Amino acid sequence: MSHAHEDIPSVTDAVHDNSWSANLEQPAHAEDRGLVVEQAMEAIEHTTAGHHVNLVTHGEHGHPETYLFAELESAYGDGIDVEYVEQCGCGGHVTRVHV
Repeated sequence: MSHAHEDIPSVTDAVHDNSWSANLEQPAHAEDRGLVVEQAMEAIEHTTAGHHVNLVTHGEHGHPETYLFAELESAYGDGIDVEYVEQCGCGGHVTRVHV
């Protein structure tokens, strides 16, 4: 994982042995698509097998299929299942990643 965003707080500092949601809608995420991708991968790596993480991404970048899905599939291949859930009322998007 890249450390170009070391000054940005981590999306999680714990391993989640349950299903959970990662908030990738902060102002820093709106300004930096690379941060969204980096922290989405961090969230997946902190989710145990058999569970899912909901990646709630900022609406500023549009539908996550256009920039996030290919990155995740390239990094994790068949180790994950990516499913678009919905667009939030605030304009963000929810993508569920089963680990």
